[in-house]
Amino acid sequence: MINKKVANVTEAMKGVEDGMTLMLGGFGLCGIPENAINNLVKLNVKGLTCISNNAGVDDFGLGLLLHKRQIKKMISSYVGENDEFERQMLSGELDVELVPQGTLVERCKAAQSGFPAFFTPAGYGTEVAEGKEVREFNGKMYVLEEAFKADFAFVKAWKGDAAGNLIFKGTARNFNPAMCGAAKITVAEVEELVPVGSLDPNQIHIPGIFVQRIFEGKDYEKRIEQRTVISK
Repeated sequence: MINKKVANVTEAMKGVEDGMTLMLGGFGLCGIPENAINNLVKLNVKGLTCISNNAGVDDFGLGLLLHKRQIKKMISSYVGENDEFERQMLSGELDVELVPQGTLVERCKAAQSGFPAFFTPAGYGTEVAEGKEVREFNGKMYVLEEAFKADFAFVKAWKGDAAGNLIFKGTARNFNPAMCGAAKITVAEVEELVPVGSLDPNQIHIPGIFVQRIFEGKDYEKRIEQRTVISK
């Protein structure tokens, strides 16, 4: 068994440099790798290409990197409620590639599985398909989409062990499993790191072969993007 446990986020982030392409799990603020993002802010790496469903909010998540102009390009499915993301995109300061949400996750999964590309009907006849190969299958038109190529994937899980096996909790599962193993190096931060053999094999969502580094995170805020309550 290969021990993939590292002492802390600082050790887990070794090798991250300017100009790299990074995958970051999460949906909105749910299941984002908070420790990794905060450390990227401290490292002050620049010229990053970030692949993520969206970019958090103005003062949290990837929004922190946007404020410091650390991100050169965002590849995501929508702008969300991040005003700074919208401003930088409209002003031309930030290069943005908007990808249909299903295509975004499938491009992650294609990289994870070792497939260079795949055909999808999503985006045919729109700007999404411009400059891409289009082919007809059984009377329906499809667009060729290429797998992502990333240097690091940063994911957040609920529990994990030193072998890199991961369990996600609830909707925090979202994009995280698809990004595991989809980059040259996958770094998993978990709320609870347990001894090998402690996890029920039937409950494991991602086997350790897809993870290179794992550490126990701390000080999670787990902010709620939109809180809805019932007034009595």
